[in-house]
Amino acid sequence: MEYIEAKNKFIQAWGTLGSSWGINKAMAQIHALLLISPNPLTTEEIMEELKISRGNANMNIRALIDWGIVEKEHRIGERKEFFSTGKDILELARQVSKERRKREIDPILKVLEQIQDVSGENEKLSKEFKNVTGDLRNFTQKVDGVIEKFSKSDKNWFYKLLMKL
Repeated sequence: MEYIEAKNKFIQAWGTLGSSWGINKAMAQIHALLLISPNPLTTEEIMEELKISRGNANMNIRALIDWGIVEKEHRIGERKEFFSTGKDILELARQVSKERRKREIDPILKVLEQIQDVSGENEKLSKEFKNVTGDLRNFTQKVDGVIEKFSKSDKNWFYKLLMKL
């Protein structure tokens, strides 16, 4: 397979994968391009390579910076901004896990905590509601603990864990 074909295939696949991570397709494609680029890229280079508009590129680059997986770089004598991403895949997974935890797990845990003190005229319904949402809260807390441990782990711990599986 030629480099151009392989690069395009990877960018498309990473875009699809990004959707599973809670990142839109264009964001993931920009990230994929930065991931395989040996040097930081400008917005114009990203736009040209991915055939996207300036607005789409700017919005998604900003979002990737907010996620903590893309960095902006200024160069002396250059008016353009350059963007890059880390190449350490484990670090990327940790950062995405932290962000998803902040955006998804923390809010649902907050709601599950708030609704545990439910009461009502129908005690059977209230009890069932408490049981189900309590089980969901307990499960979510365990998942949260695993994500927290993973995000604070070092490579050796994680790879040892994988080898046990």
